[in-house]
Amino acid sequence: MARLTALKIKGLVSPGRYGDGDGLWLQVRDAEHRSWLFRFTMDGRQRQMGLGPFPDVSLADAREAARKCRGMVREGLDPIANRRQQRAERLAAIQAQTFAQVVERYLGAHEAVWRNDKHRYQWRQTLSVASAAFGSHQVATISTGDVMRVLEPIWQTKSETASRLRGRIEAVLDYATAHGWRTGENPARWRGHLAKLLPAPSKVAKVKHQPALPWRQVGDFMTGLRGQDGVAAFALQFTILTAARTGETIGARWSEIDLASAVWSIPAARMKMNRPHRVPLNSAAMEVLEAVRPLRNSEDSDGWVFPGGRRDAALSNMSMLMLLRRMNPHDAGAPAKWRDEVSGDPISVHGFRSTFRDWVSECTNHSREVAEQALAHVLPDAVEAAYRRGDLMEKRRRLMNDWGEFCSHPSRHGEVVQLRPAVAAG
Repeated sequence: MARLTALKIKGLVSPGRYGDGDGLWLQVRDAEHRSWLFRFTMDGRQRQMGLGPFPDVSLADAREAARKCRGMVREGLDPIANRRQQRAERLAAIQAQTFAQVVERYLGAHEAVWRNDKHRYQWRQTLSVASAAFGSHQVATISTGDVMRVLEPIWQTKSETASRLRGRIEAVLDYATAHGWRTGENPARWRGHLAKLLPAPSKVAKVKHQPALPWRQVGDFMTGLRGQDGVAAFALQFTILTAARTGETIGARWSEIDLASAVWSIPAARMKMNRPHRVPLNSAAMEVLEAVRPLRNSEDSDGWVFPGGRRDAALSNMSMLMLLRRMNPHDAGAPAKWRDEVSGDPISVHGFRSTFRDWVSECTNHSREVAEQALAHVLPDAVEAAYRRGDLMEKRRRLMNDWGEFCSHPSRHGEVVQLRPAVAAG
């Protein structure tokens, strides 16, 4: 029998079977429907099995598959029965995957892209709630009922936590589907599914803002802060003076700081919205950098601006919070000195961003857009955001200079705050 070639196969469009030899045949229905067959004799019976469609299975692949099948026939094994057994074993392996096992696989596949240890810890802790409820269940069998039993008890009392949990369960189940470990709709999907069973988080959630220091007290607080020792005190000053987030400050490296132009350039990977952000540094922030320069490791040109206690480690993300607690002790018999004037709760590190925002609105004529850009917030208007190319750097520099000046002086009791003159255009 003349063996087939790629050129011959290209011209085979008439219905029929065309042999390649040694039991391999190309079955042709028409030019669009061609497939491979392997014909063999087992226990005196003529048998045939499909090896896949052409061109998905090439001539070389078909010959290799036929060679393996001939080897099984020589050993007295039925290649059709062997394939069925392999499929059954794969199906059993798929069905044996539990939700807890898939969670571990998902975390292992994604942990490298998460920004910090805190983020990884939060994912693991959140999903542990689901694993405790149905971690031993086969992932293929997780149902809407399973998801609802986890979410319903906390949906209205801990809506933010419940919403995060739902989204992370959905991500794990999507991951399982992509790997072929389950099929069908995702029972944790919100739109068009759980949205029909649970009230929207925005309807039941009570927004809890981070406790913030009243802006009138910033000068007094900064005076006390400058009297504190340690790297955490410098880091907290820098965080307040730049209106930055905790993670942005503790992750700062000297390579991001341009001392000549007084600009801190934070890469997108360390920003909440995954967009690079430039921060104009006022004179007070520059003084903080000058104070921590002696801590810089001369052997590491890209070292941490605020190094931690361990060698080659950044400051812990709890360091500023613990400093704040030492400065602001409180218990049942002694309320905190520095408190949010609305909630009465002791102030938080993140709350200083709100303090800054309130000061801009109530004490200056700087525009809302400049303030939002300073906080690295994304514009809510998608059209406006699409057309804005610049980052208002010069206007933000004037704003941050005013903020640094305001933070540098203790307030006077009964002081009347004057609005600054409107900033000139340009």
